[in-house]
Amino acid sequence: MTKAGLAAGTPQMRAWSFVLTFGTVSLLADFVYEGARSITGPLLASFGASALVVGAVTGAGEAAALILRLVSGPLADRTKRFWALTIAGYALTVITVPILGLAGALWVACLLVIAERVGKAVRSPAKDTMLSHATAVTGRGRGFAVHEAMDQVGAVIGPLTVAGMLAITGGKYGPSLLVLAIPGILVLALLVWLRSRVPNPLAYEVDDVRAPENRTSANQADDGATAGQAAAEPSASAPSESSPSEPTESPAATPRIPLPRAFWVYAVFTGMTMAGFATFGVISFHMVERHLLTPAAVPLIYAAAMAADAVAALATGWLYDRVGPRALIILPVLSALIPVFSFTLYVPLVVLGALLWGAATGVQESTLRATVADLVLPRRRATAYGIFAAILGGAALIGGTLAGALYQTSIGLLILVTALIQVAALIVLALARLNRKEVPTRGH
Repeated sequence: MTKAGLAAGTPQMRAWSFVLTFGTVSLLADFVYEGARSITGPLLASFGASALVVGAVTGAGEAAALILRLVSGPLADRTKRFWALTIAGYALTVITVPILGLAGALWVACLLVIAERVGKAVRSPAKDTMLSHATAVTGRGRGFAVHEAMDQVGAVIGPLTVAGMLAITGGKYGPSLLVLAIPGILVLALLVWLRSRVPNPLAYEVDDVRAPENRTSANQADDGATAGQAAAEPSASAPSESSPSEPTESPAATPRIPLPRAFWVYAVFTGMTMAGFATFGVISFHMVERHLLTPAAVPLIYAAAMAADAVAALATGWLYDRVGPRALIILPVLSALIPVFSFTLYVPLVVLGALLWGAATGVQESTLRATVADLVLPRRRATAYGIFAAILGGAALIGGTLAGALYQTSIGLLILVTALIQVAALIVLALARLNRKEVPTRGH
């Protein structure tokens, strides 16, 4: 990149300020879509949906949010339109949620639930890539964990707002979802402002390569990538990212670096944990259909689960920066315990199961993203996020549908199958640690 081009893309705020501002964006966005997700199970049940339908739809929604990143990730890497994809994805989410409150039929509600998740698929690889550049300065685990914790503040406020609206309106879903349009407008306004301040987030990581002690171990983990290639990586991709008008490099000029084998191992491990992971839609369906809680109380439990999400994200993010991917051992353990408590007929145990679900989600949303950032060089990072998410999406569809089907068959069988899947995931993680020396262990 020329000096003029680099200056044009110089961030107008520090890396931590960028992470915190993006955290505010995510806080407001979670206000919107987590408010809606907190009542997805009861909402679909009100249209006559069965546990299988709720599990399949919520699983399909998660699959859409993840599998479609297989397209949006490479698209972000190829076009370098990170901001455009991020803003478009958030726009789709904050528009579909209020419309969900106007749905008059089960099929319409199902489509809108999935459409909201498509918005997440569009934005996530681009958003995570921009955050990964800033967290090269702040520390991967800490940066993603703080972002996730802020994210979860909105995930607590949203369900609480919906619970309050349901109480005020006598259980009417329409007004309870329409009120979420207000934070949605703030999301889009803040994103436009942030883009004007940091048009080229890659500049954070370009500056960071000048300080070897701050560099991640991604260049060590990438098979076939030498130290010289890693050092050249930011400058190779920078010209096309600093401004949409600047020409991109041709494939001939930029050799394609394969994703490392360690990345694939961890993608398989995480996919297995998701295949044995019940969606909150099925858990909340159980709460209402077994008359354990009223629909208005369900968002309160979801809010508590999101608080557990934030705590778990911060704790495992801190641990990850010290012991590396070994911190992920907690994920299959939590996932195996969720159905043990969530599908009982005792409210305190059901609440405990929901909190475990929230904690497991916190690990998925923060530490797993940090692992990908450490394993993959910047040039292929959005692609890696897309592929990683696609694997998780297929697993989420299996997990949601499986949980719904087994719930209708036998809760005992659901618990047993989940445990077996998570034990298999632990074995994959253990073998990865023993056989893959390039898996990074971060330390300071």
